[in-house]
Amino acid sequence: MRTIIRNGHVLDTATMQMTGEQTVVIEDGVIVDVGTAASGAQADLDMDAAGQFVLPGLIDAHVHFRLATLDFSKLATWTEVEYGIAMTKLARETLARGFTTVRDIGGDVSGLMRAIRTGAIPGPRIFHAGRMLSQTGGHADAEGGPRPVPTCACEMRHTAFGIVADGVEAVRKAARHNLRDGVDFLKIHVSGGVATPSDPLDSIQYTPEEIRTVVQEAQHRHTYVAAHAYSPQSISMAVTNGVHTIEHGNLIDADAASKMADADAVLVPTLVTYLAMQEVGKQLGLPQTNIDKNKVVADAGIASLEIAKQAGVTMGFGTDLIGETQGMQNREFSIRAEALSAAEILHAMYVVNPQLCRLEGTVGVVAPGAAGDIVIAKTNPLDDINVLADPQNNFAHILQAGQPVAR
Repeated sequence: MRTIIRNGHVLDTATMQMTGEQTVVIEDGVIVDVGTAASGAQADLDMDAAGQFVLPGLIDAHVHFRLATLDFSKLATWTEVEYGIAMTKLARETLARGFTTVRDIGGDVSGLMRAIRTGAIPGPRIFHAGRMLSQTGGHADAEGGPRPVPTCACEMRHTAFGIVADGVEAVRKAARHNLRDGVDFLKIHVSGGVATPSDPLDSIQYTPEEIRTVVQEAQHRHTYVAAHAYSPQSISMAVTNGVHTIEHGNLIDADAASKMADADAVLVPTLVTYLAMQEVGKQLGLPQTNIDKNKVVADAGIASLEIAKQAGVTMGFGTDLIGETQGMQNREFSIRAEALSAAEILHAMYVVNPQLCRLEGTVGVVAPGAAGDIVIAKTNPLDDINVLADPQNNFAHILQAGQPVAR
């Protein structure tokens, strides 16, 4: 399969500048040439992008395909067939919005990945954490109702979403189990969250010793640990004990941001999910307790970007949308524009996210050797980042491995 895209302005993500008109040649899913001379060779697909803007495929560093609905009663009762149907829909629609690579940060998606990899269904490339690690009563301890008292401190529980493990040896076992299953990195929870009813936002979860244990296991496999965290105390505890990425971070303060910068840790804000839960959470069955917690973090969202930017914290680009709300994915661009420039937002997505996915040079660039994942926009996003917030009207074409994506 040979695809040629002619006459488009190509985004150089290293300099965050648009080039003059260039031709991009993709062979068997990989970019083989980018230059000013139009190729005379025959192509299976020949596209004229004159007056348009050629971008790498979009990258989302915080998704949850396993969290396939906001109706938590369904999450607790669905069969694997029902999950498979729902996750297939989410994956297909994510790709159709221009997101050709995602970092799935919690839940078992191994079957979904196989289906995409073998061509059984359309979907983005997935870099995954597998089951999330949580303490008893933590943010990923999602089983409802009373639980029997454990017969020993080492007892562990698990669902398709997470592993509940307490104590150094239990979290070591859980980490090793995930790594044995082939996850790309590990995810832990060190503070309360919005989507669960029993853990206050300001609760601090796990201990420094437990965190260091998980970090050590990740480092032994040459990968890293991501941590769900909102409060300054939990953020500081995580990064000072080796955690590489902080997910969300809405309640960050200047001291925690300074610690993140000193540790070269990465913040992955996910602001659109709080807007989504504000707008549709109640009608989709989100309990009032969760809606109240959501307001606290939603109100702090833009300020968290400003605090992190002021401290020099590296930021990635994520969304964290659940189930039915994932259609709002591209709105993250518009929300961030309240605090960040277009170039800063694109840097987070095209430079930082590939590093988090260990795919530098493969995604996030339009260059020889990179995957032929392309978005052709009608307007320059450097002039108006809101172009990326409305793919239906502003994307002329989306290509995955050089082939058009059904929209």
